[in-house]
Amino acid sequence: MPNQMLLFVSCLGRIAVIMSVLLGGSSLACAESYIPWQVENHAIPAALGGLKGDPRRGRQIAIDRSKGNCLACHHLPVPEEEFHGTVGPPLEGVGLRLSAGQIRLRIVDEKQVNPMTIMPGFYRDPRYFDRVLDDYEGKTILTAQEVEDIVAYLLTLREVSE
Repeated sequence: MPNQMLLFVSCLGRIAVIMSVLLGGSSLACAESYIPWQVENHAIPAALGGLKGDPRRGRQIAIDRSKGNCLACHHLPVPEEEFHGTVGPPLEGVGLRLSAGQIRLRIVDEKQVNPMTIMPGFYRDPRYFDRVLDDYEGKTILTAQEVEDIVAYLLTLREVSE
């Protein structure tokens, strides 16, 4: 039974990565612009490349089904969009629950927090990917700026609906 569960979770993880690449393929970023990051105390405290995020752009990236596509798995306080996901936790109030560094780590590589997650790493070092289609070789799902924009947006989510 444990082996079947591990196989199931592994398959879900692969499906999530494939879906994020298929749905977010237009925003893939080249490895040449990849900025290394450091985890400290379950967070990435420094903004990627010292970039400043824009919450308005972050909101657009988060709901854009060809970029961040957060709505595929999470419920967001975005009433004009239909079909919010329920696989991941709702993101209402995430700005109260987590710091910028904790949010950043979850976007960059959630497997650092939860190794069994199906959430793809949106900004993992592309040199360590294997079995990637040629068109996606050496690329991240989001750019460093897009990650910082989403972090800035999620930090504004400080209310929880009842």
